[in-house]
Amino acid sequence: MIDSLKHEVMADMRIYQLSTRILKLYLLLWHRLKVRGAENVPDHGGIMIASNHASYLDPMAIGVGYRGRPVHFMARDTLWKSKLVSWWMNSVGTIPVARGTGDIRAMKLMIKALKEGKVVSMFPEGTRTEDGEMQEAKAGVGFIIEKSGCTVVPAYIDGSFRAFPKGAKLDKPVGLTVTYGKPITQEEFQALGSGRDAYEKHSALIMQRIADLRDS
Repeated sequence: MIDSLKHEVMADMRIYQLSTRILKLYLLLWHRLKVRGAENVPDHGGIMIASNHASYLDPMAIGVGYRGRPVHFMARDTLWKSKLVSWWMNSVGTIPVARGTGDIRAMKLMIKALKEGKVVSMFPEGTRTEDGEMQEAKAGVGFIIEKSGCTVVPAYIDGSFRAFPKGAKLDKPVGLTVTYGKPITQEEFQALGSGRDAYEKHSALIMQRIADLRDS
């Protein structure tokens, strides 16, 4: 259960590597996964991979698209219901979040992971799109960026909405492409200001870079 989650964000590399291999094989065979720009993800330091969110396939695509280091995700805490799922979620370093509550504990764990030089994945929109179009980002992403001092790598996932939109029971064999863009540095974020008034600007910059990848 969630109570057993370690306060440190730590992935069991054996479970993580096995899981990503299996998931990558699935995405290659069923969704003809293509990956572009994975070399844009720095091989050291705290990195946030920020992408659009259209489907349950998105975390899988981001996690197997970049294999240089473990990628930690946030997931709604209701997924920690069974012992097996809880064990797997904890083993691969997933951070539970109570959605709709502004979960401070989850944000602190995310900031801690980034300060420790780990790679985390976030969906700035907060939830899956209903119509396939990108949504506005939540300001909380800007808060995490400022407090952690991380670098952000924008990423765009193409095809996941057509393959497995919100409300669908099964995913269709539609092709997926993950494109990782050039990193957004702390200098770029700091140029937009700091504090609460700048959080939305930071989030908007990320969404613009994701949109640029979509339109390129």
